[in-house]
Amino acid sequence: MRPLRTGFTLIELLIVVVIIGILAAMAIPKFVTAKERAYFATMKGDLRNLATAQEGHAADNAGSYATGTAIGPAPIPGLPYGPSSGVTLVVTSDGSGWEAVASMPTTAKKCGIFVDHSDPPTPPGAGNPAVVPGEPKCD
Repeated sequence: MRPLRTGFTLIELLIVVVIIGILAAMAIPKFVTAKERAYFATMKGDLRNLATAQEGHAADNAGSYATGTAIGPAPIPGLPYGPSSGVTLVVTSDGSGWEAVASMPTTAKKCGIFVDHSDPPTPPGAGNPAVVPGEPKCD
C-alpha cells in the first residue's frame, strides 16, 4: 500500500507564483500614480495655506508680503506657517503681489501660485506653472 501524500506539487506552486506576479504587475503602476497624486495634493494644500497666511501677514504689516524659502516643517521668515514635511516653498514678492513655488525631492514636478494686484494680473515667468491669480497649479 502506498503512503498518502499531502502537500502541493511544484506546478501548483508555480501557478500561484505566476498569478501573484500578474496581480503585482497590475497594482504597482496604480500605486505609483496614486502616490504622485498625493504629492500634488500636499503641495497644492500647502500653497492654499500659504495664501491664507500671506493675506494675514499683509493685513498686519501695511500690505507687505513675506518672502523667503522654507523647507517643511520650518516656517517662512515672518510667517507663522511652515509647509508640510518634505515640501520646499520658495516665496518671492514685489510691489504688487507675491508668488510661490512648491516642490518635493520625490518628484521632479512643481506646483505654483501667485497673487497679483496689478490690472490686468500678469502670470509669473518660467518656473511657476500658475496662470490664474490665487489658484494653485501643478505642471
